[in-house]
Amino acid sequence: MFFIRRKMFRGIIKYVAFFGVLVGIAIITRVLEQVVEKASPKAPQTNENDDQLVRRDLTNTDSPSSPPKNTAQAKLEITVEQPKIGEKKIVKKLSPKTIVYAVTPTYARFLQKAELTRLSQTLKHVKYFHWIVVEDSYQKTPLVTRFLANSGLNYTHLNIRTPVELRPLKNKPRWTKARGVEQRNIAIKWLRDNININKTNGVVYFADDDNTYDIKLFEEMRDIKKIGVWPVAFTGAARYAGPLCKDGRVVGFYTNWRPSRTFPLDMAAFAINVKRLIVDKPQAHFDADAKPGDLENSFLEQVGTREDLEARASNCSKVYVWHTRTETPIKNINGEKLLISKGKPSNPEVET
Repeated sequence: MFFIRRKMFRGIIKYVAFFGVLVGIAIITRVLEQVVEKASPKAPQTNENDDQLVRRDLTNTDSPSSPPKNTAQAKLEITVEQPKIGEKKIVKKLSPKTIVYAVTPTYARFLQKAELTRLSQTLKHVKYFHWIVVEDSYQKTPLVTRFLANSGLNYTHLNIRTPVELRPLKNKPRWTKARGVEQRNIAIKWLRDNININKTNGVVYFADDDNTYDIKLFEEMRDIKKIGVWPVAFTGAARYAGPLCKDGRVVGFYTNWRPSRTFPLDMAAFAINVKRLIVDKPQAHFDADAKPGDLENSFLEQVGTREDLEARASNCSKVYVWHTRTETPIKNINGEKLLISKGKPSNPEVET
């Protein structure tokens, strides 16, 4: 009997010992799992807000209250170039108070819309800009009205018809009569009537619609105090013509046509501070009776002296404007006339 009890007691001890070993193994396993879990990086849980989690990581925004930004914004924030330590990032700031007022006379012709379109594509890249377009017409035409409305530019649309006696004769060269006189003068009047010189700083530039312009030109003229000048290509009976400059001042002029003029400059070769026209020289205007080729000179003689000229375009060594002229498509014009004579004109609703 004693032997049986002794055997049972040993069995119980073995069972308890075995159970204890199992419990110990379980405890050790749990401890090891916790150690491994702490040492391993925790992966984010995936759900419908995963996109927000990614955006917060990209933009370094950890606060749950911050609204998620769209992907384009997030990418922009992490790709913006930052200056390196010890490196200055120079940003040229543009004064919102300096406005370029460009005056463009225009008249109805086969190429009018093409010329205005080409010019407007350049002007769209000019900041703080106001376009004054003046039609040589008794009324504002539908073509120019629609064009300006769709141009995306800040503009003023004016019109005035050139008197008959001032219009160039068809059998005479273009240069025998000064063109755009009435149109430029009404634009100057608009400036004087509408600009508060105490609140607005700007410059006035006479930008013909058949020229070609580099947008750098408009930045060159922003800080003009009186009259800024620069060379113009394909004018003055030479490859280019304009002022000769040294140390920011005009010391002479280069031109192959009537160099004896006080200001032998093309219309595209100068811009004037708006204060100069409104306050300092309130009577200055373009003279319709000026001799052929003397329109710019007679106007500038009213506005200032040679000492008032300010050199631009790297001391007048760079060309940013070209006196171009689009070739008139005579063949197409004659072809259209022939179609009209046959009673088969092209669709007038297709605007060209």
